[in-house]
Amino acid sequence: MSGGEVAGLIVAVFWAILVSFLAVALARLARTLRRTTELVAGITEQAVPLLGEASQALRAAHTQLDRVDTITSDVAEVTANASALSSTVASTFGGPLVKVAAFGYGVRRAVGLQTGAAGRDRARTVKGEVLPGARRGGRRKRTKD
Repeated sequence: MSGGEVAGLIVAVFWAILVSFLAVALARLARTLRRTTELVAGITEQAVPLLGEASQALRAAHTQLDRVDTITSDVAEVTANASALSSTVASTFGGPLVKVAAFGYGVRRAVGLQTGAAGRDRARTVKGEVLPGARRGGRRKRTKD
């Protein structure tokens, strides 16, 4: 054997070792790709029903939000109606009630002025006891000199 033949034999052996390492690497890569494909298929099988359920839940939530929106607008309308009713009642009954109260006060005052001092000095009887008449106007504030 000559030097060229030995060199060719060594290159062939190294080439064979390199090819076998590449074959092992390609076999492992093929196995990894197969497992990845199975994993993606499994995820797809599980994800499609989940996406369908999520879509149904989203539609149901949208329906509920539409109902809540309707209820909110109805409550706003009822609130506006209640406010209008309140202001109507206040303007309808408020003025006349104030006038009736003022008239009643005026009548009481006029009757009190006509009775004069006799009405104030008259005593009241409660359960057999005689009580003095109530003071009108309450207590007077004393001023410091």
